Amino acid sequence: MKKTGVFYGSTTGTTESVAAQIAEKLGISPADVHDVSKMTADMVNDYEALILGTSTWGDGELQDDWYDGIKVLKGMDLKGKTVALFGCGDSESYGDTFCDGMGVLYEDLKDSGCRFVGAVSDSDYAYSSSISVIDGRFVGLAIDDVNESDKTDERIAAWTDMLKSDLA
Repeated sequence: MKKTGVFYGSTTGTTESVAAQIAEKLGISPADVHDVSKMTADMVNDYEALILGTSTWGDGELQDDWYDGIKVLKGMDLKGKTVALFGCGDSESYGDTFCDGMGVLYEDLKDSGCRFVGAVSDSDYAYSSSISVIDGRFVGLAIDDVNESDKTDERIAAWTDMLKSDLA
């Protein structure tokens, strides 16, 4: 498997928990799971693949720790890197901006030269709008651990199984 680093921004602990579950399913060491507030270019350069996770706050905004993290990534040449995204959101209370933070990450990095993997069909989700959906697919794994916590483990398992070939 490609050397993979997981970087997450988490305020309430949900995204951090999802990051740990993803890493465990993929056999990624806890030492390779990082709070994005500590991200440096040297850390990113250590990895061939990046799994990036954020929650969505306010009116569809990135989690606060990502503001510096995205600056680090945007200042780098990510050619040759494989990137998978995951986002946590609340599809009932914030159905019109569901997992928009993940879409912001995608928009900020889509011209960086990286190769995105891990898009997920939106057919099993109840939400009204999301900038993280392109042609009926989320740009990564969308998690609603608030209203659909019963689906979280299954969604993570299916997504990580799908990613294994992209990270091989």
